Formats: sequence, structure tokens, C-alpha cells
Amino acid sequence: MTAMAVPEVLGLPRGRALTRDDLDAMPDDGHRYELIDGVLLVSPAPRLVHQRVIRKLSRILEDHCPESEEVFFAPVDVVLAEDTVIQPDLLVAAREAFTERDLPAAPLLAVEVLSPSTRNIDLLLKKERLRRAGGAHYWVIDPDEPSVTAWALVDDEYAEVARATGAGRFDVAEPFALSLVPSELIG
Repeated sequence: MTAMAVPEVLGLPRGRALTRDDLDAMPDDGHRYELIDGVLLVSPAPRLVHQRVIRKLSRILEDHCPESEEVFFAPVDVVLAEDTVIQPDLLVAAREAFTERDLPAAPLLAVEVLSPSTRNIDLLLKKERLRRAGGAHYWVIDPDEPSVTAWALVDDEYAEVARATGAGRFDVAEPFALSLVPSELIG
């Protein structure tokens, strides 16, 4: 995902940060549009390995998620501020937290699958914005390694609580107990 200078191309306003209303005016063209601090981020369709990881992990999360919570995969808008609307690859939140349109707050769990074009955005920008918004859990999966890293919000900061690579076991107790093997997500 890269920040694009698109105002003159798409008729977006110039000279100010973009907002949720501007994001709503984006075309339905197969790209993923997100805002971070008023800057438009556009990402192309993900690689097949990315899609495979999302499919497999969503099944695992569904199997372990309590009935009071729901698992969604992108695109679902997560509104962290008027100028920050992201679409995590996977997210888990309380069923009643969703509106018909979006999730108007940080999810209980946000998961991103790294790709070459989104790596820095996922590890730096999105992680930081979710932390500031109070996102309780943030996981990142690197399909090239393969690895899974989990952070939990502790005293308003993210602390790494679990990490596994290859055939190692990834075990967490929160936001709900589950165990997986990173290499099995990509095969």
C-alpha cells in the first residue's frame, strides 16, 4: 500500500487532510482505500498466499471466537477518527459494536498479513494508530518467513505476547485461547 498523490486524478480536495466523507466518494474499482491521518492509502489486490493465510486464519478464529464476538475480513471499515479509517485483513469485535456500515471503534483484535507493499504501513502506521485508539490486540503474519507475532495493549503500549515461526507453535490465551502453526497457514 502506498500513499498516492491523487487529488487531481480523482477530483479529491486539495490543501487539506482527507476525511471519511472523501473516502466514501472513492470508486469501487477493486482497490482498497484507507485513510491514516488524512492521507489516502491505496493497495492493489493481495497475493494468493495472502488470501490463503486470511482464509485459514479466519476459520481458526471462527472456531475459537465466543458467540458474543464476530470475525470479519477486509474490506470492513474500522473508523478510528474522522481522518483515519482502516481495513485490517481480519478483525474481531463484539457483535453489538458493529453498525450496518462499519466498526466505529478499534476492534478487539486486528490482524494484518504482510506483503512487500504494505509491510511498513502495517508494522508502523496501522499498529501505532490502533494502539492510540485502544485496540486491545494486534497480530501480524509474515507469510514469507512464515511467522505470527502478537501484541497486546498493556498500560497504553503494545507489548509482544507471543511469536512463532515456521513449524513452531503460536499460543495465546487472549483475546481467546488458541494455538496454531505459522507454516500451516501458508500451505
